Amino acid sequence: MPNRLPRRSLLAAMLAVWAAGGLAADVSDVAAVPHLDARGQAGYREFLAITPPRAFAVAPGGAWGYSIEAADPAMAEREALANCQANTLQRCLIYARDDAVVLNRAEWARAWGPYKSRADAARAATGTLPGARLADLAFKDAKGRPVKLSDLRGKVVVLHFWGSWCPPCQRELPDLVRLAEAAKGDNDIRFVFLQVREGFGQAGSLARKIGRGLPVWYDSGMTDRRDAEFRLADGGRLPDRALAMAFPTTYVLDKRGIVLFGHVGPVADWSQYLALLRDAAARSGK
Repeated sequence: MPNRLPRRSLLAAMLAVWAAGGLAADVSDVAAVPHLDARGQAGYREFLAITPPRAFAVAPGGAWGYSIEAADPAMAEREALANCQANTLQRCLIYARDDAVVLNRAEWARAWGPYKSRADAARAATGTLPGARLADLAFKDAKGRPVKLSDLRGKVVVLHFWGSWCPPCQRELPDLVRLAEAAKGDNDIRFVFLQVREGFGQAGSLARKIGRGLPVWYDSGMTDRRDAEFRLADGGRLPDRALAMAFPTTYVLDKRGIVLFGHVGPVADWSQYLALLRDAAARSGK
């Protein structure tokens, strides 16, 4: 009689095989390359037209780069990574080499790592770039209870600045709400949507329309278009442009409050970030 794995062991083995698999089976599948917008997909098609040796690199948020006339595979990878890294503070990874997809799901999910230790996080300066600690904002939940950003340590936080008056925000919010809905069973991931340059009541009409009853809507304390300052936990104020040069703007913070990711403007497909969020929830703060 053949040996059989217990059901749980079989499931674990299947998940391990899935995680180790490439993000796409066919290197020519342009739509499978994660986080690329239309311009990035056009760049990937240019890469596919290059004679090997060739390499294509990508980073969370959609930065990309590829090699041109590399002498050997190692040079192709170095050139692709350098061209990608020139456009982002995120870590670039080789997605494709010659005629094969080499980036697997598990490696992509860990793209925000390695995460800071307790000691390194304690030394982090306040700022907005990856590796910094975001300012300790003060706001209120939907019931008017005071909350500080630092109260959410121990959770991965998706912090989103938006306005009902902002057309790009209106277009992006339903996609971001769907991500929050997909992650609602993940207790270590928290979504915090803060309205800007308007009162919480004014923003509420759009929130109710697309909110799906999710506890993601918080009151920044701003009251109208002339009010352009975030409130800080120490009682101070911070100009909104210090955190967001345009709206919408989104940050992802690890469990120690350290910036993992920041993006100005709408994100093309938030569903592609769920694996990254879950890895941060599982591995950061250790």
